[in-house]
Amino acid sequence: METLNTILLTRMTRFHLTELVELYRRAGSATTVIEHHKDIREILPDASTHLVNALKDIDELRKRAEEELTYDEKHNILPICMNDERYPQRLRECPDAPLLLYQLGNADLNNRRIINIIGTRHCTPYGQDLIRSFVRELKTLCPNVLIFSGLAYGVDIHAHRAALENGLETVGVLAHGLDDIYPRGHRDTALEMIKHGGLLTEYMTHTQPVARNFVQRNRIVAGCSDATILIESAAKGGGLITCSIA
Repeated sequence: METLNTILLTRMTRFHLTELVELYRRAGSATTVIEHHKDIREILPDASTHLVNALKDIDELRKRAEEELTYDEKHNILPICMNDERYPQRLRECPDAPLLLYQLGNADLNNRRIINIIGTRHCTPYGQDLIRSFVRELKTLCPNVLIFSGLAYGVDIHAHRAALENGLETVGVLAHGLDDIYPRGHRDTALEMIKHGGLLTEYMTHTQPVARNFVQRNRIVAGCSDATILIESAAKGGGLITCSIA
């Protein structure tokens, strides 16, 4: 019930995430929020009129939430609520943390050491060599580290592949739902990652990889990690955004 109710809350896309997170944290659970959806000011006295009215109509979103949960159960997708012990502790401390994450794979998102390796989609041969040597030496110095990236072209995919080649688990944070893989050319690597790490997203199935989602997912890449390693970047780019968030 808590998982279904959390999915239901994430369907309220018209509100700034920090407002929903604040409501969730004050209530202690999505179930409590739903139980009080007609008198939410008992939990959040300063709730906006906009939020109060939206919560009154939240049952209209229930069918889609139920469909999502059914799909997840059928395809071994694990929805992880913010109050679940499996939720990334590092990310939970962030004010704009997602209320819910969807995970495919076996990675411990609270691994003792987690880093992310990010950078340009136009990774040079020098950058590729640097990633390989860095990950190889990292395996020797810190054999149980978990490596995050975004499964994108360039630095991301080279980081994931270097991790797999060196026997390190790796997690790709996606900008879409787990019913698809984008880019399609990275599908084989993604399937291997599910066995040795996993895929992670805040987005429900049938969510397309639109541009704003890639910017949003950067906060998860940064928020789950102890350190951000930027390999190469243009003067402006997603890698620098992730660094600023980190």
